[in-house]
Parts: sequence; structure tokens; C-alpha cells
Amino acid sequence: MIRAVITGSGSALPKDCVTNADLEARVDTTDEWIVERTGIRQRYIAGEGETTSSLATDAARKALADAGVDAADIGLIILATATPDHTFPATATQVQQALGCRGGVAFDVAAVCSGFLYALGTAESLLRTGMAKKALVIGAETFSRILDWEDRTTCVLFGDGAGAVVLEAQDVAEDGPGILATKLHADGEHKDLLYVDGGPSTTGEVGKLRMKGREVFRHAVVNLAEVLGEVLSDASVTAEDIDWVVPHQANARILDATARKLGLPPEKVVVTVDQHANTSAASVPLAFDVARKDGRIKSGDLVMFEAMGGGFTWGASLARL
Repeated sequence: MIRAVITGSGSALPKDCVTNADLEARVDTTDEWIVERTGIRQRYIAGEGETTSSLATDAARKALADAGVDAADIGLIILATATPDHTFPATATQVQQALGCRGGVAFDVAAVCSGFLYALGTAESLLRTGMAKKALVIGAETFSRILDWEDRTTCVLFGDGAGAVVLEAQDVAEDGPGILATKLHADGEHKDLLYVDGGPSTTGEVGKLRMKGREVFRHAVVNLAEVLGEVLSDASVTAEDIDWVVPHQANARILDATARKLGLPPEKVVVTVDQHANTSAASVPLAFDVARKDGRIKSGDLVMFEAMGGGFTWGASLARL
């Protein structure tokens, strides 16, 4: 059977690391308050010359090198982001140009924190239909540029970064590697709980992020537990079969609550929120790359990806490496 197989990964972070102590001098907050409520200890903030496309390109180059794939062989680039360089063209086309792999398909996906899952599911479908043989799936954000730095309840939660994976269409055995099942959902009824208060068609300005954290937390735990159950059912596996869960790194308490709801031990959950904060669409591929590079995630492992973001959008995907 033809499956989309993850053959490489890469990630990129801005140069400037901002600790909670650094934020104390800028925002009415404390390290203790942030850690207790979120688990976050630091984040990376994009500086001059660092953009969503530059971070995405850096992560993509590392993923290509890790996979041993030449950029010219990439026929599909899907970039998940809520903070594109421009309204248009798609930031994916800028990454395509920077990598030198012109002529293939390149577009952005806007599903906020679930964006990488949406991009992964789309790329997997296109690879299986023969649209391309090799793809780059990227999550990249510069969320610091849409934050209200006077709102301590939101500005301390987010950071910038990028993560990427190379997907290749391969003919594999039933017990071989590849993406086994994916489920994606959306519900626009709750859009006012997590949104940006601007846009080209409404205010003509970029706007700032607004969030009702308590309500988002409640929906996140319920929705993520349900979609994880759906994917497990589709793939005919149990939670005990999973080697690693790579979740969206929004909040340590959401990660703990979701794991408990599924009966997953915390040692199976990859956690990087303490080091990177919430990097939106970048958080899942960034955490995945960290866990691959430090040796936790290995070839043959069964890995569950999951995320929920503004919209609401949410989803999960199960892959064997």
C-alpha cells in the first residue's frame, strides 16, 4: 500500500531567548505566576530580519538534510501559519523560492495551532493520490508580532519558531511505516474564545490576539480526548500501543489533563512548552524534532500527534516511523 512516510525533521528558533525573569521587567507578572499556570519558563522571540519565512526555510533545510533529500525533488510544500510574511503571496512560495525547488505545489494552511495537523493530513492525501512524491510540511510562526504586550494573560504564553518534516510516498507493507490515520475537525461557533481582532477585510489592520483562557482550556481537554479516541479506533490500536504522544504545546495543565483522560502515562508525552512556550502551528513539529534528535523517538515507534487551535480547529494523526 502507498503511505506517506516521515523520513526527516528539522526545527528553527529565533536567536533571542526571553525568560520569565526577562518578562518581569516588561509585564506585570512573575516567574512563579507563569510557571504555576502554564509550565512555561522561557520562549524565543523573533528579532529584526527574522520572519516566518526565514524560520520556516531554516527548519525545512534541516529536515531535507535529515532525510537526505534534495530540495529539487520536493514537489509539494504546505506551510501552516497564522502569521504569514504577507497577506499574499503564500509564505510557502517564499520558502519554495529560497530552497530553489520551483515548479511544484506550494500553499499555506490557516488553522492556527492545529495548522500542522491540517497540513499533514492534506499532504498525506495528495501524496497518496500521486500529486507529488516528496513533500515538505512546515509549521512556522512569529506570534510575538500579534501579541498585546500589555495583556499579561496572553503575552506570556506564546513564542516564535518553526518545525518541518519531509514526507515521502512509499509502497510499504501493512505493518510498515507511514501515517496510519488522521482526523480533523472545526467548529466556528467558538471563534470568539480565541481570535485576532483584525484583518484585511474587517479592520484593515493586523490586529492582536485575544483569548478567554478558561473556556479554551475546557474545550481543549474534551475535544482532544475525543479526537485521539477516533484516531485510535480508525487505526485499530489502543492507547497502550502508543510509544509517544507529541501534543500541541499550549499549556502544561492541558497536556496533563488530556493524558489523564486517555489513561496515558506522562512519560509517554513529549513536553517542550517549558522551553518554547506556545508556538502555535510550529509547536507539534518543533517538539517532534526535539524528541527525535535527543533520541527519545526512534524508528519503528508509534507516534500520535494532536493539536487544537482557534476556530476552533482540532485534530490528531497517528504515524509509525
